[in-house]
Amino acid sequence: MPAKRTTSFDVAKEAGVSRTTVSLVLNNVTSISINEATRQRVVEVARKLNYHPDASGRKLVSGKSSTIGLVLQQSEDQIFSDAFLLKVMLGIEHSVSQRGFHVLLKPDDPMHPQGYSQLVSENLVDGIILSGPRQDDEDIKRFSQEGFPIVLMGQLSDCALPFVDVNAVEGATTATRHLIQLGHRRIALITNASLQYTSAQQRRQGYLNALAEAGIRPDEELLQEGAYTSESGFNAMQKILQLPELPTGVFVASDVVAIGAMQAIHNAGKKIPEDIAVVGFDDIPMAEYLDPPLTTIRLPAYKLGWMAGEQLVSLMLDKPLEQPGILLGIDLVVRESTRGR
Repeated sequence: MPAKRTTSFDVAKEAGVSRTTVSLVLNNVTSISINEATRQRVVEVARKLNYHPDASGRKLVSGKSSTIGLVLQQSEDQIFSDAFLLKVMLGIEHSVSQRGFHVLLKPDDPMHPQGYSQLVSENLVDGIILSGPRQDDEDIKRFSQEGFPIVLMGQLSDCALPFVDVNAVEGATTATRHLIQLGHRRIALITNASLQYTSAQQRRQGYLNALAEAGIRPDEELLQEGAYTSESGFNAMQKILQLPELPTGVFVASDVVAIGAMQAIHNAGKKIPEDIAVVGFDDIPMAEYLDPPLTTIRLPAYKLGWMAGEQLVSLMLDKPLEQPGILLGIDLVVRESTRGR
């Protein structure tokens, strides 16, 4: 027979107090005065019996769930395809778990919205980290006005919410500038996502900035949208390969999307980088093992998640933020998918 699970009743009986007192002590409720000797006795008995209050009990007493929501505004297929997200999620989990919080993952596909605001309205989470904010998201504006703890991974214009992000404009400028410095003038762009996402807008802007500083006029037929997946990169690159005049280089604003683009180039009988040089963005683990190894922009994925977790916990504990907006730096990693012309 399995051992009987220790309950608050067992702790109360051995400590000689009520179950309510056990709950108040172990859930650190300070609004009700409890004798220090009694408090210490309850803690010692709970430790002796290896008793830990369950999550539902803590929530009933404190009104808090000890859970944060990680909202990813992508479809489930896109999330599972995005190798970059794994390190981000690990960073968040490690950051908040050391402060006693758990992470609830909530995909929120804009094409089939499930309404992540339900997490708040039903008191399922104490705060939210929202990855991939969109300019048309009305819930974000409402949360900002109501003061609910929320941190963006990404940025929105005219939004006072705290954020943690990478300098995507600078990264995209660096990636495109690298191609220009190698002698490329006709350079295509495949975004990481639809341009309704601010991350895609920023990476497109960085690409345009690099062209402008080199005196290169952008060609709209060279600009294609990706959708977080390798399949979208393959389809976008196929459209580019059908143009009468092909580009000699392409900046793909996501390594996962770049995988598909590189396959399309191979399928068309073209060589990388001899015919078309490719630069990615993210530096996912498999980037250096592609054929050829992918030149890319390295982002601090784990740190991005860690800092977002730190920001949110500070908000939930009513601690002032030293930096409401945090921009993390990037690095160019040059591999064999680019070379001079």
